[in-house]
Amino acid sequence: MLRVSSWILATFLIILITAGFTRAQQSADSRQNKNTEQEALAVVKRMAEFLSQAQRFSVTADMGFDAVQDNGQKIEFGETRKILLSRPDRLRVDQTNRDGTVSELFFDGKSIMLYHASDNVYAVVEKPGTVDDAISYFVNDLGMRLPLAEMLSSKLSENIAGQTISAAYVEKASIAGVPCDHVILRGADADMQLWVAQGAEPLPQRVIITYYHLDGRPQFWAQFSNWNLKPKVSDKLFSVIPPDGAVKIEFAARQITQPGQ
Repeated sequence: MLRVSSWILATFLIILITAGFTRAQQSADSRQNKNTEQEALAVVKRMAEFLSQAQRFSVTADMGFDAVQDNGQKIEFGETRKILLSRPDRLRVDQTNRDGTVSELFFDGKSIMLYHASDNVYAVVEKPGTVDDAISYFVNDLGMRLPLAEMLSSKLSENIAGQTISAAYVEKASIAGVPCDHVILRGADADMQLWVAQGAEPLPQRVIITYYHLDGRPQFWAQFSNWNLKPKVSDKLFSVIPPDGAVKIEFAARQITQPGQ
């Protein structure tokens, strides 16, 4: 009887110790998760504030996006965009698709013009205001495509904070030789992986967005290079007269069925 009681007592003690260890481990994991989330959010906030406060910059973005077929197979398309921004009211985006077609977007504080060099056609609309105003009108009112539009916004930090459900710090990593902090964010519609340069200029170096609610979980990615925070700018870079023979057309919103299209 004594041996049975001792066995029961020992078993009870083991259960208590194990339960205590489990609670302690869960508490430690919770603290660790909170710490990595705070670390990730700090990285993202620093990047967003730095970028949105930059008065001008230029950057090259190589990007790709999945087009999910009816049978579930993915096909990647892509393009290279050279972006030139001068706040508060100047923007230029030169786009070259992988098939060789070229287009240019201009905003000079007064009007938005989109020129498709391959077809020699252009569309223009009056829209006085800031870059933020022009981007919002171009994307939301005209229904046009502008990947990474939020990256150009002066409200980038607010936008990211408002869309983030959770975050975590992954690791220190190197992108094209640039030491980075690798973080992950989750939003209501998509997951984001972001690599941000360490040091005095916390600029984004790479981003991957996964649309986990869409069939096939398509991804959009972009890799950034040639960052320049002091590019030479002049008004003529943002206001271009279409070449002779160019045909003026109306803006026509694209029917977007996949991210990045």
